[in-house]
Amino acid sequence: METLREKYAENTRRALLATGLRLFTERDYASVSAEELVRTAGLTRGALYHHFGGKPGLFEAVFEELERQATKRIRVAITPVPDPRGRAYRAVDAFLDVCAEHAYRHIVLQQGPIALGWQRWRELDQLHLGGLVLDIVNAALNAGRLRPHPANLVAIALYGALTELSITVAETEEPDQAQMQAADLIRNLIDGVVTDSGPPSA
Repeated sequence: METLREKYAENTRRALLATGLRLFTERDYASVSAEELVRTAGLTRGALYHHFGGKPGLFEAVFEELERQATKRIRVAITPVPDPRGRAYRAVDAFLDVCAEHAYRHIVLQQGPIALGWQRWRELDQLHLGGLVLDIVNAALNAGRLRPHPANLVAIALYGALTELSITVAETEEPDQAQMQAADLIRNLIDGVVTDSGPPSA
């Protein structure tokens, strides 16, 4: 049974996450101070450091929560689609839709590499979305629909393309057009590695 102390701690953590999500969405990471975060949340600086170790830790927690939500949404979108190629198409569309949302675009794609550093950003992104891409590629492999390439390399290639395209779309002045172009391009890449039916062809 949850104690009052545990409930208070969880409520404090949730309040900081909600505040971090709002402020990091509204402004760049560097312009949000630890003092503003705790003041807006109605908490003490000690609470921020206890739960997250400071502003960087809170940003990383917000970042990971957005990544978890994105991965969950994509998995839900592809679950009803049995065909491997159709699943891959649906996953791309769902991913690009997530990227178009302001909070994800600003925190994950624009501020994430700056606040976390490129290496940590890549590690966290691969932890969530990289695994999803590999699952989709393995589904094509298990169905005998993957051309004769190592599944892990195919997953890396598709993940890398999606990553770079998502960042490009986030930075463009015409995101809707760029999103459609990106979707078409990734579909063509998928067509190059997933066969129509039957065993993999050369």
